[in-house]
Amino acid sequence: MKILLTGAGGQVGWELQRTLAVLGDVVAVDHHQMDLADPQQIRDCVRACQPSLIVNPAAYTAVDKAEQEPQLAHAINALAPQILAEEAKRLGCGIIHYSTDYVYDGSKSTPYVETDATNPLNVYGASKLAGDLAVAESGADYLVLRTSWVYGARGANFLRTILRLAAEREELKIVADQMGAPTWSRMIAEATAAIVAQCYAAKQTGLASVKGVYHLTNAGQTSWHGFTEAILALTAELASSQGRKLQRVLPIPSSEYPLPAKRTQYSVLSNDKLAAAFGIVLPDWQTSLAAVVESVN
Repeated sequence: MKILLTGAGGQVGWELQRTLAVLGDVVAVDHHQMDLADPQQIRDCVRACQPSLIVNPAAYTAVDKAEQEPQLAHAINALAPQILAEEAKRLGCGIIHYSTDYVYDGSKSTPYVETDATNPLNVYGASKLAGDLAVAESGADYLVLRTSWVYGARGANFLRTILRLAAEREELKIVADQMGAPTWSRMIAEATAAIVAQCYAAKQTGLASVKGVYHLTNAGQTSWHGFTEAILALTAELASSQGRKLQRVLPIPSSEYPLPAKRTQYSVLSNDKLAAAFGIVLPDWQTSLAAVVESVN
């Protein structure tokens, strides 16, 4: 099978190149080959590729900057997935699209399920939700995989930011009243490959029988402060060899760290539907974090 993979240079896209390669011919494109703000270039790229599956982890992910660039965020996160899904429908191929916990408003205190009402609090979340709905309404066979707090050993993410700041500052103040599930980009890629392998194995019919929205995160939950403490504990040996200025990590409420885009207070996602449909159960976030740190070391 031929798989068109967007966002090849991103955290998830980079991992997907490896996990999908064993399943078929992966045509991996980044923003240079496919500008997601250019509808015609998207169509031309898909039509030139003629894939049997489109996998779209590419996104505008600058949550705060999106408040000042709503049109660009909407173009990349809503219109581009719509065009990809329309092309998938035209070709008769499937599409796997990735989304975010930020489509929810955080008013719950128990993990969100796929049937819960969406109510994004910021431009980024609204643009991603619009993309989800466009894919679902396209008529293509699709999966929307909603994940959260994505990080990894490469790219711009919370883990790498904390390690950098720990070497530069003696004190950090980290929000402690937002709860979510840190999710390793490699886990997303491996779960995706497992889904593709199941759906496109011999005598299978692709995504037609399983299409819909699924949550895909590491298990468990923590706060940004808890995540920070875990990162620092696991990288203590690395710090001793490279030097670390950090002495204190103080928990603070969100109100003491105002940002342009409003954040959800609780965005833990239930993975039960994913487990029931595909038999996939991701490890807890602590296990994945330890594996990432080991790879960094």
